[in-house]
Amino acid sequence: MSGLLALLLLAAPPMAVIDEADTVRREPPPHGAIGMSTAWRISDHAPQPRRMEFRRRTLDIGSAIGEHAIAHDEVYYVLDGQGEVVSDGQRATLKPGMTAYLYDGAVVGIWQKGDKPLALIIAYPVAEPREAPISSPAERKEP
Repeated sequence: MSGLLALLLLAAPPMAVIDEADTVRREPPPHGAIGMSTAWRISDHAPQPRRMEFRRRTLDIGSAIGEHAIAHDEVYYVLDGQGEVVSDGQRATLKPGMTAYLYDGAVVGIWQKGDKPLALIIAYPVAEPREAPISSPAERKEP
């Protein structure tokens, strides 16, 4: 019986309905704190277990999410404004309705361009917990 109870406690709820107004905050963008932004960390309000991040972010004029390596696929969808995305040195202009699909292992970033803020939806999988590195032959079970 206790095993069944444990499984029920670990199960995800049927759904989570989140009002973005409950998630909004002003903060420097991640990966370099280049300028300022408004962030809606929507998925942070979803109960565990959850498997993805879903966020909205508006980059102020002159702001950027600096270049950083990603260990998962990631999606930037432009709602409003104009931006320039980079992935492993390749650059592209993004406008409303355009999506950049970025691949695992790439070094990526996005800059606000033009005369109005850049509004984005950003989605990517939650990082899986990594195992602690094995540091000795005994831990590796070597002879």
